[in-house]
Amino acid sequence: MILVTGGAGFIGANFVLDWLAQSQEPVINFDKLTYAGNLNNLTSLREDARHIFVQADINDGDILKQLLQTHQPRAIVHFAAESHVDRSIHGPAAFIETNVNGTFSLLEAVRAYWQNLEDDKKAAFRFLHVSTDEVYGSLEANDPPFTETTAYAPNSPYSASKAASDHLVRAYHHTYGLPTLTTNCSNNYGPLHFPEKLIPLVITNARAGKDLPIYGDGSQVRDWLYVSDHCAAIRRVLEAGRPGETYNIGGWNEKTNLNVVHSICDLLNELQAKPTGSYRDQIRHVKDRPGHDKRYAIDARKIERELGWKPAESFETGLRKTVSWYLANDAWTAQVLSGEYKNWVNLQYQEKN
Repeated sequence: MILVTGGAGFIGANFVLDWLAQSQEPVINFDKLTYAGNLNNLTSLREDARHIFVQADINDGDILKQLLQTHQPRAIVHFAAESHVDRSIHGPAAFIETNVNGTFSLLEAVRAYWQNLEDDKKAAFRFLHVSTDEVYGSLEANDPPFTETTAYAPNSPYSASKAASDHLVRAYHHTYGLPTLTTNCSNNYGPLHFPEKLIPLVITNARAGKDLPIYGDGSQVRDWLYVSDHCAAIRRVLEAGRPGETYNIGGWNEKTNLNVVHSICDLLNELQAKPTGSYRDQIRHVKDRPGHDKRYAIDARKIERELGWKPAESFETGLRKTVSWYLANDAWTAQVLSGEYKNWVNLQYQEKN
């Protein structure tokens, strides 16, 4: 059995679904159900006995202790985090509470549990911490991509909180011997993505006839990673990663924000054309985000060299799958936009557990 934190969010839910599609090993899904936690993401698992959902806060050490002792997981996969840069600028306290204090609380509970395991289980145990490339700061156009040895230089409250959590995980390995693994990924995209991040927001706004806001001139560069590729990489790191190591996970897909928006518009023009004009007509440039990082780029050669992982999707194939998913799942989007996903769906699911 494994314990997954934040398993009702975008990446966490995709990971839980991917895990149970490929394995009979049960999952304890531990999620606070903040605004981004959506049990609609896990509707297909409502009758699946391998999926145990627990609504709780990772700052609640007593619940963590009880769960660890009751279920005896062999590994922790830690996704739980506040993750939206704009929200961190306007309300940084929640990011410190969840990303820093929450990771500390989780590490403390796991350390106490792990230290009391029998020797063979203790040696096999893993704590996998999922982080971001944003901890490395910003790159100029001609700079080499981030590697696992790039110095940390976080520029937003979000990235600073994730950098702090990375350092805590590293310290628990070096101080206590806890067998930790850290992954730093580039920008994820794909199904089940809450429509506040660039790709799902643009898809949703475009279809609703709304403006498509782009910060500044749209020249900011990001590396894009399809979420199922990320899930496969995490599975591989959990299986074969060396304790104490960090692995960068990237898609080898550097794109400007403007290029991403143009690509989405062109796909929508092909798959669900407007009666007149182009979706590109809805693009509007807005005031840039404060401290907006210019470029992120991931060097993912270490994970390919040591663990044999590389992404299966190009940006073009992944984006087509993503746009197609949103076109086929209007009900999911409608419930998110209306807030209905927070009401009867979550309550019904919890009654089953």
